[in-house]
Amino acid sequence: MTLTFAPETPDAIPLIAIEKGDETVLSALPEPARVWARANGFQGALGEVLVVPDEEGVPALALVGNGDEASRARSRFGMAAARAKLPKGTYRLQHALEPTALEEAALGWLLEGYRFDKYADQKRPEAMIVAPDGIDAKRLEVIAAGEALTRDLINTPTEDMGPDQLEQAIATLARDHGAKVAVTKGDALLTDNFPMIHAVGRAAERAPRLIDLRWGDAGPNLTLVGKGVCFDTGGLNLKPGASMGLMKKDMGGAATVLGLAQMIMALGLKIQLRVLIPAVENAVAGNAFRPGDILTSRKGLTVEVNNTDAEGRLVLADALALADEETPDLIISMATLTGAARVAVGPDLSPFYATRPEDADALRKGAAAAADPVWEMPFWKPYEAMIEPGIADLDNAPKGGFAGSITAALFLNRFVTDTQRYMHFDIYGWNPTAAPARPKGGVGMGARALLAALPDMLEL
Repeated sequence: MTLTFAPETPDAIPLIAIEKGDETVLSALPEPARVWARANGFQGALGEVLVVPDEEGVPALALVGNGDEASRARSRFGMAAARAKLPKGTYRLQHALEPTALEEAALGWLLEGYRFDKYADQKRPEAMIVAPDGIDAKRLEVIAAGEALTRDLINTPTEDMGPDQLEQAIATLARDHGAKVAVTKGDALLTDNFPMIHAVGRAAERAPRLIDLRWGDAGPNLTLVGKGVCFDTGGLNLKPGASMGLMKKDMGGAATVLGLAQMIMALGLKIQLRVLIPAVENAVAGNAFRPGDILTSRKGLTVEVNNTDAEGRLVLADALALADEETPDLIISMATLTGAARVAVGPDLSPFYATRPEDADALRKGAAAAADPVWEMPFWKPYEAMIEPGIADLDNAPKGGFAGSITAALFLNRFVTDTQRYMHFDIYGWNPTAAPARPKGGVGMGARALLAALPDMLEL
């Protein structure tokens, strides 16, 4: 799927953005257009569209509503809703938008063209737009492509997106960008000291593995770690059917870091990038790991398994321990890790944790610029005792139900001991209700914010 702007053309139809109730712009329209707008009751509501025909009934121009401040605050990419309402043609946006708003509008237009059509035909919007003046068109197209990759990976059912296929997707990404990939698979995980990745995935027919991508030979070192649980039954602590229905998205952390990695590589950022994906299925079989088992991690820390449905932090722990051994400038993990995060902030915000306040500040700034909202959560040290069961160093599922996202983040942070700067994202990876530029289904969270923040974080 290609999400791109239309080629430059002198015949593009003017697309005039109007804020709700802005009589100045309406009054400046040619008289026929002004009369037509008033006769049709055009108000400039967010995403509202009115096509103004010429004397022959051919679109002469189109009006698109930019709403008011309150409506824009409630709906990211609100103007993108116009794309599906416009007739086929190539348009040129005429506006009085500030740079950040213009970039959001242009990116939203691209993302509104996304459809997951692998299994059934999907109607695509036929309206195209010329890249507006004042934006970096190539960068936005790269971002849209990275987001499309993330969505496609999450939306694909596990039958076609298990550990084997996820490995293949990473191999394709590496080939396209000149990266290198190494894979540790099956019992080799035990030989190479990734015991918890092996324990979680050993019951599945498709073997567990750790996928290690490297790209770039200059600049600061950035390591991305993504949870690649391709399906999560809950293991022997079996999920109920209603909770299992969306578990194809449990590799949303892997999908999101891969989308971000594609953006970084396609833009040629001066970064030495490493991506670690522990890819497993948490299945049920006679050799599945059990509640009460005590696992020894790559780090040497022992972990009491009090719930096999808290498997994501186990596979991430071994991958984070490997990442930490190189002490990169920054480690970032992303995972669809806890229901507690959804209770705290819902499906739209990306909760994150940061060991360095300056990184959190840079991320908030990047999130605002990228229309990719985030919310900081604390590595709250007084809760450390909650993840210490006494019989082992760590507990993978503390009892009581309190602070579930925080205790999971604290658990992961125990495996990053030598690297000073660590950030963790507890994302949802799924849009439950269709919205402009964000159809129902898999969605990237936090990647655009990180891309915008990396220059400040890594002094690029």
